[in-house]
Amino acid sequence: MIVDAVLGVIGGLVGLGAIWAGLSVRVVQQFQRGVVFRFGRVRDEVRSPGLVALMPIADKLRKVNVQIVTMPIPAQEGITRDNVTVRVDAVVYFRVLDPVKATVNVQDYNFAISQVAQTSLRSIIGKSELDDLLANREPINQGLELMIDSPALGWGIQIDRVEIKDVALPESMKRSIARQAEAERERRARIITADGEFQASERLSEAARVMSQTPSALQLRLLQTVVEVAAEKNSTLVLPFPVELLRFLESATEVQQRNLLAAAATAAGAKAAEESGLEGGEVEQAELERDASPHELPALDELLEHSPLEHEDAPDGRVEPGEAA
Repeated sequence: MIVDAVLGVIGGLVGLGAIWAGLSVRVVQQFQRGVVFRFGRVRDEVRSPGLVALMPIADKLRKVNVQIVTMPIPAQEGITRDNVTVRVDAVVYFRVLDPVKATVNVQDYNFAISQVAQTSLRSIIGKSELDDLLANREPINQGLELMIDSPALGWGIQIDRVEIKDVALPESMKRSIARQAEAERERRARIITADGEFQASERLSEAARVMSQTPSALQLRLLQTVVEVAAEKNSTLVLPFPVELLRFLESATEVQQRNLLAAAATAAGAKAAEESGLEGGEVEQAELERDASPHELPALDELLEHSPLEHEDAPDGRVEPGEAA
């Protein structure tokens, strides 16, 4: 009987110890912090991760997650400072810095941060222009972060980063932006083309200055251009004739014509002297008078078409002395 009583007492003590341990021992995870309320009054000491001993019935433990929370901000529609209707959504990253304030000062810090973020996003849309929302988002993100961080500090929340995800524009505004971009690219193309033409004109002027000092260089450049054009063999080439060559041919033709006329006159004078029986002095005097008389020269085009040595009545192409005279 005594043994049974002792065993019953021991079993009761073990049961009471187990109940006490279940009520007073808690486990706090690594990403959590423990806030202890003793008879409803918060303790200043924040419990670290691991086993936490509590006073049964008197203490109550509340675990607070201190991980970084990624909260999307619902898309907010607003009018920018330059009167453009846009729809903007963003995302905010925050974490609990002071578990006691996050538990005591605000009822639900997640909902509170969401509402402040939406209000701040609407406010920042009205203060910004469309170009800043599209291309210069970093200052807007920083301003939005400051607007959300101001009330969050009193709640023990630290805002790590705020980012604007997307800016939705009306279709008419998208078409206007596309036309603006097209006009800008066309302006750049025209400027580049004009700059290229200006540089090419400078180079051409320098080349013309060099060729003017050396006329043969112009002839070589002409022949080079002819070679480049005739390489494909698929077009008709009209070759300009140099004026210098025409002048040379003209002078050569005039000299040849004078020589032929002088020879023909000499032969005709000798023949006439033989027929009339004039003496040598009289023949020379007649030749001088004949040479002094004016002669009509044919046109340059006729000389170029027909050689001066040819005659349409002579079958062998020679000129009779009497006819030349």
